[in-house]
Amino acid sequence: MRCKNKNYKHCTIFRMASFAALVSSLLISMPLYSFPDDPPPREWIVVLDAGHGGKDPGARGSRSREKDITLAIALQTGKYINELLDGVKVIYTRDKDEFVELYKRAEIANKAEADLFISIHCNGFRDKRIIGSETFVMGLHKDKGNLEVAMKENSVITLEEDYTTRYQGYDPNSSESFIIFSLMQNIYLEQSLYFANFIQDQFRDRVGRIDRGVKQAGLIVLWQTTMPSVLVEAGFLTNSREERFLMSEKGQDYIASAIFRAFRDYKKSIDQKSDFSTSMEDNADDDDNIWYMVQLATSSSKIENLPAKFSDCGDITELVSGKYYKYATGKFKTYDDAADRRTELNDKFPDAFVIAVKNNKIMPLQEAIEQTGK
Repeated sequence: MRCKNKNYKHCTIFRMASFAALVSSLLISMPLYSFPDDPPPREWIVVLDAGHGGKDPGARGSRSREKDITLAIALQTGKYINELLDGVKVIYTRDKDEFVELYKRAEIANKAEADLFISIHCNGFRDKRIIGSETFVMGLHKDKGNLEVAMKENSVITLEEDYTTRYQGYDPNSSESFIIFSLMQNIYLEQSLYFANFIQDQFRDRVGRIDRGVKQAGLIVLWQTTMPSVLVEAGFLTNSREERFLMSEKGQDYIASAIFRAFRDYKKSIDQKSDFSTSMEDNADDDDNIWYMVQLATSSSKIENLPAKFSDCGDITELVSGKYYKYATGKFKTYDDAADRRTELNDKFPDAFVIAVKNNKIMPLQEAIEQTGK
């Protein structure tokens, strides 16, 4: 294209404008190309279970009902998670005052393929002086107090139709019925205990609650879940001071924020372990194999001299997991072999359970089973 204008400057401007128009038209007609994004991080799913509800009021204080307080705490916990954490989906087993059967609560979590199940409750006891917060995981009760908590929480099944069939003949009023739980191996026990300790640390150190510890009991709502699960007893409604605290907006917020922070820290810890695990290259070294062992004891401090009853168990391995020392025996290639050994040790160590170990580190048992297919 020739410029008939003899003024060189005007011709240059004309040519530049024509070139710009040409480029612009080409860009408009060309398909846009976008670089692929990095794959989104794995979404966490947490199920918040407000205990009791509807025709089941739960524990009662002089002016309160457990079902109302647990719902308020669950909703506030979910609100914190939704507002302050990315990549987490919150599911409620109930978000209003309604009756939800125990099996349905577990069913909701299982269908969602949740990563964590948190059942929120308040306690009650005939001795009104008793106070404090405690967190339960699925297991056999170790003392009468744990049994009473389990019987109280499980008694709600009598409000369900055909509960004896659905729960395999379980009688919530009979301590002998808890034998059914001795036949079930909770493969998520290690992770459940791990998370439960995060909760109790928050209750004690940040909220100033009396720490009644992490405990095990045969709780139906935890029994049928297929993920790490805990049941939180926020406090005693039968104690007038704790009842006032749990009924108050401030108290409910404190409990909810403690559960939120525990979940946040637990999630961060698990995510970091996963990142570290996937970044490591496979080695031919024997220690890189997955081994199944039987954990016999846990201690917050190193045990220099193990009690005499450990002497008949064979070699004892000390494993460090977070701030705890774990003592285990055996080294099996299959879960079934380890489970058989656990049965042999049941008389001396009724609370023993199977764990998976890789590179001298405890790993999630379900993950080990999926990797080894054993």
